[in-house]
Amino acid sequence: MSSDLVNSDFSQRVAIDTASLPWLPSPQAGVERRMLDRIGGEVARATSIVRYARESAFPAHEHGLGEEFLVLEGVFSDEHGDYRKGTYVRNPPGSRHTPRTDPGCVILVKLRQMHAGDSQRIVIDTASGTWQPGEASGHRRQRLYSAGSGGEIVTLERLDPNARLDAYECSGGEELFVLAGDLHDEHGHYGAGTWLRSPHGHRHSLSTRAGATYWSKRGHLTGSQ
Repeated sequence: MSSDLVNSDFSQRVAIDTASLPWLPSPQAGVERRMLDRIGGEVARATSIVRYARESAFPAHEHGLGEEFLVLEGVFSDEHGDYRKGTYVRNPPGSRHTPRTDPGCVILVKLRQMHAGDSQRIVIDTASGTWQPGEASGHRRQRLYSAGSGGEIVTLERLDPNARLDAYECSGGEELFVLAGDLHDEHGHYGAGTWLRSPHGHRHSLSTRAGATYWSKRGHLTGSQ
């Protein structure tokens, strides 16, 4: 498979233990990535795990169709602030920054996946966020972003030990990233670090034995995107 096309068929379900993927070099020394999906070369619609070495930086750049990331480890910084583990950031189309880190960091990042008219910048420290009741007993969530009725919704979610979400349809598609614990569905078992992408119309349930915390993005995968 070409490195310009990685899991580029969005009609297909994908489940990846990201720890099993190699770290690939980026054009900038000290910055590596694990590619989850990608369409394009260095300017690409992409979902990746990106690792910055201690005291590394990336040159100033603009995000033509936006950038969205969740800090998984360490502290990510730019001229706008410092973002610790658990911080969720949306930089809208046309935004510009110069990333750096002092202690090193790992982020889950999505590039060029916003609408051109999306102008809202969002920074949320989920470590201090409020958990709201979810869809079932033992299910809680923090809402991070909503595009409105029928549109994209991004959340952080928790399932208590032995909790279950009954089968539901992934209308508009779904991505999950397991941050802690374990998830199960009809297709398998997913530990921390697993990334799941389900196409529009896919149905599955979710359950856990030990409890789970996971990032979720829904309603954003329609047609060829």
